[in-house]
Amino acid sequence: MSSCVPLKRVYTELPVWIVEDHHDVVSHIYRAIASRHLPLKNIKMVHLDSHPDLLIPVNMSADTVFDKEKLFSELSIENWIMPMVYAGHVSCVAWLHPYWAQQITEGEHRMSVGRDSSTTTIRVTSTDNYFLSDGLYVCEEQLENPKPLRLNVVRVNPVSQGQGLVTGQKPDEGLERLSTKRARADPAEAGCSETFFTCPDTLQPAGGSTDTGLGAADDEGSTTYVVKRISTLVSETEPYILDIDLDFFSCKNPFKELYTQEEYDILKELYNFRGPGPDASKEELDECVDRRVHQLEDLEAAFADLLEDDGEETVARWSTNPGMASLAQLVSSLKSRDITPDYEMVHQAGLTCDSMELPHHISTDEEIDRLISAVQLFLKALPKPTLVTMSRSSLDEYCPVEQVDSVQSRVLAVLESLYGPLDLHKDYEHSSTETQEGQPQAS
Repeated sequence: MSSCVPLKRVYTELPVWIVEDHHDVVSHIYRAIASRHLPLKNIKMVHLDSHPDLLIPVNMSADTVFDKEKLFSELSIENWIMPMVYAGHVSCVAWLHPYWAQQITEGEHRMSVGRDSSTTTIRVTSTDNYFLSDGLYVCEEQLENPKPLRLNVVRVNPVSQGQGLVTGQKPDEGLERLSTKRARADPAEAGCSETFFTCPDTLQPAGGSTDTGLGAADDEGSTTYVVKRISTLVSETEPYILDIDLDFFSCKNPFKELYTQEEYDILKELYNFRGPGPDASKEELDECVDRRVHQLEDLEAAFADLLEDDGEETVARWSTNPGMASLAQLVSSLKSRDITPDYEMVHQAGLTCDSMELPHHISTDEEIDRLISAVQLFLKALPKPTLVTMSRSSLDEYCPVEQVDSVQSRVLAVLESLYGPLDLHKDYEHSSTETQEGQPQAS
């Protein structure tokens, strides 16, 4: 008999891997690939997050993706997905974002991810400002070993204010009640009320529309909109990853607490990105990327110099560079509060201030409930995932540390209500990650 492809394996219970830093999920995804629970190629991912996490390690050799341990050591929270695309493992990503996170244009994006023939690094053909502002774009002809990526950017609105929060309310084409087993569980133990699980099939903007009618099928962020968009990526017969960052439900920009508004405004001026027009030619795109790369290299060099010597002569020399006149004012302000500023952290903060600031929306408890209800609604209409990965993002405070445990317990309660018993792994409890609270990484 001729050899055949090994049959895929199926988990008895849905595995849920919870990590602290988001890039730590990659090792668990690779383990699922090795055990044949996930395919080697063309994996689909539904990615709930206030950040796309679709950047690329700027100076990492593309061949690093074929050395697993080296790859793991070079990934960060903002750039862990694209290396898996270049390796051929992931081919479709649905980035589901709350209304306050709009770093990539809504809709479907098709692009290639490959090895830049001139630098041997991983680059992408997308001309969205998200990629241009990091200098990651190259034309298709410059890519070696290109891999296709289908990216769907999908907004998710919370359920409307006051909907589904009244005991006994019957959902309208929405969720059924929990199973008898779940309904009898202690609601407080689950971190949410029993009535939280019953809500109508309507998602509304966070402002809280109290309209009781269902959203139209094409209303951006509505249940039908979300399900329609994701259903083009996942099917009953194909395995997929459900990936959840808890900052999807409540998100903080931790850099805003490290710097004054004046300092933050100066950073936005220094790191400002000017994108090309919508009909830019290849030459204009190349020029835009070249200009941006040099801008970021100069800023990185400036703050590296300031780490060694932030005296008046050094500051004055760098301030004469085009676009860097306000550097002296920034250094003066920083030193008025701390005689030895952490200039490396200042640079990391600046990298988040290009064409759009990092998302910042600390949700109320009610808003969190309404967003979790929205997630439960569309997950109920989708096939069961093969694997769930979850990031707390609390040590660097992207998910507020005072909210993360409550959000986590409520999300887990939803997953259990939809999929039954979970094979839960709290990897963050055993992690040796040394990220310190109050020391955020750029996302």
